[in-house]
Amino acid sequence: MMISLKPGHVSLCDLETLYRGGNAFQLDRSAYTRVAESAATLADRIKSGDAIYGVNTGFGKLASIRISDDKLKALQRNLVRSHCAGVGEPLPANVVRLIMALKCISLGRGASGVRPELIAHIQNMARAGILPVIPAKGSVGASGDLAPLAHMAASLIGEGEVVYRGERMPSAKALQTAGIAPVELQAKEGLALLNGTQVSTALALAGLFGAWRLSVSSLTTAALSIDAAMGSSAPFSDEIHQLRGHQGQIDSARRLRELLQGSEIRESHKSGDERVQDPYCLRCAPQVIGACLDQLRQVGVTLKIEANAATDNPLVLSNGEIVSGGNFHAEPVALAADQAAIAISEIGSIAQRRIAMLVDPALSFGLPAFLAPDPGLKSGLMIAEVTSAALMSENKSLSNPRSVDSTPTSANQEDHVSMACHAARRLLEMNTNLAGILGIEAMCGAQGIELRAPLETSDSLAGLIGTIRKHCPPLDDDRMVSPDIEALARLVLETATLCDLDGGTTPIGLTP
Repeated sequence: MMISLKPGHVSLCDLETLYRGGNAFQLDRSAYTRVAESAATLADRIKSGDAIYGVNTGFGKLASIRISDDKLKALQRNLVRSHCAGVGEPLPANVVRLIMALKCISLGRGASGVRPELIAHIQNMARAGILPVIPAKGSVGASGDLAPLAHMAASLIGEGEVVYRGERMPSAKALQTAGIAPVELQAKEGLALLNGTQVSTALALAGLFGAWRLSVSSLTTAALSIDAAMGSSAPFSDEIHQLRGHQGQIDSARRLRELLQGSEIRESHKSGDERVQDPYCLRCAPQVIGACLDQLRQVGVTLKIEANAATDNPLVLSNGEIVSGGNFHAEPVALAADQAAIAISEIGSIAQRRIAMLVDPALSFGLPAFLAPDPGLKSGLMIAEVTSAALMSENKSLSNPRSVDSTPTSANQEDHVSMACHAARRLLEMNTNLAGILGIEAMCGAQGIELRAPLETSDSLAGLIGTIRKHCPPLDDDRMVSPDIEALARLVLETATLCDLDGGTTPIGLTP
């Protein structure tokens, strides 16, 4: 399926579909009029002899050096080559495809002075399945994601490496095989490709897509834990949450009520239960998870704006002026990534406390120690809980903010940077850790509910346990549980989508 992208109006649903589905993409035809106009404006200014940063001057500290017209193409080619300084493992293919789409969207705003042919070239490569090899490390998130975007740009001119038909090969070979001629960069085009926040934004979007699914999944695993622990559903009464007013909290409480509705376990302890209040990890699940949902919604708002933004430099304005600014500074993305990281960490933190509660016979209200069928002889889920604690601790460390860690670069010309690229990239590792935590909670919750037999859980949770059991059998005897954790971690990543995040306060992904 071909996805049409209208610069300035691309939705998060479009971007997630592109990220997850590997679809080809193309800009809406309406974008090309403005693109062609800005390219013509730039060409006229060059002919007039004006000095324009990065077009007929050097870069950064070398901006005072004027470049003659006969060397403008070489200037752009040299810029791309010199900035290919990335290191580390290549970015995943779905992230690279998203980077290419975001770059087309940004150039498609018609403020970059590039030719329509350059945008078409990127789209043709993506459509053919030629994906640049982009090293993960090297950007500080200011003056654009220079090093990683340079590796993308190099592939367009037939240099560097790409992945094509499952094989890593020189870009020139892949282009020749696919029947695509390398592009010859014109004035400003190399700079337009290298400037911009597309790598940071793509990584932040990938982190958001995973974090949203996991946050919604955490409501399901929380419901399992609440019923397994014989927790009360009274704290999830709608009026309690309406009185506070936070949408995520309201949505989370509603989802928990839906999942617990009709549980015999819940009904069995409405009277005669000596406990007055449940621990916070149960009782405050809507407040904590809901706050994280609201945080992620705000991250989505920021990243949607950034995905549609013109972020290179200089920009060709609608009045014909060509002005140097700082839209390449990725501070909005860095702050959004830090916000997402905190939300991911908090979701895992409260989930881990529920796991710890379920395996502790002093807290689990009648469940056997470590949910083992024969405690002592069997260790049950003792070490699965320890693993969840290790993953939680890692995410706590990874959630420390990156946006505050500026350092001057480029001979102090770029004296404040955002660190957005690795702020966003670490979200992928954090999501993997969180999926592990929630997978362990799903295992513990299902085991705990089954140990409450003959009391039965709700129809909704019974159905979910049936799904869990397709991936992880009951723990009747001690066994290696690593494969179970991995299988359930994959499962919790597949239970919700982000496509209606654009709806603002819509309770997305929170219906059964």
